[in-house]
Amino acid sequence: MRLDDLRPNPGARTAPKRLGRGIGSGLGKTSGKGHKGQNARAGGGVRPGFEGGQLPLQRRLPKRGFRNPEHAVFTLLNLERLEDVPAGTVVNPEYLLREGILRRIDGRVKVLGRGELTQAITVQAHAFSQAAKEKIEALGGKAEVL
Repeated sequence: MRLDDLRPNPGARTAPKRLGRGIGSGLGKTSGKGHKGQNARAGGGVRPGFEGGQLPLQRRLPKRGFRNPEHAVFTLLNLERLEDVPAGTVVNPEYLLREGILRRIDGRVKVLGRGELTQAITVQAHAFSQAAKEKIEALGGKAEVL
């Protein structure tokens, strides 16, 4: 196979509609828009969701739920992601981003207890699960809340 052999699958590419090109095309004169009316005009038609003046669905349905504006958003981090961190390192959100352990941090960081650590490190985060705190301190490390 070569680049000059590549072709789209048969039927994958269709010719565009050629509007207003005579009666024989089937799309001449009114170009498939029928006669007069709102949809036949330039820029015509109604906005999405418009139901001809009937109360639209999005207004007929009841409002549900509540979003607390002070809801705490946590980026979760399991201990298994910290296995390769050298002993004695201070692991904080800046370190996690710099070393590529986390790609981005949404709000705060919470450390969870899945996985095992092999060396003592100091972990600084906004929250810890009980299991994570126990595993960090069992090796002589520190779990510091920011």
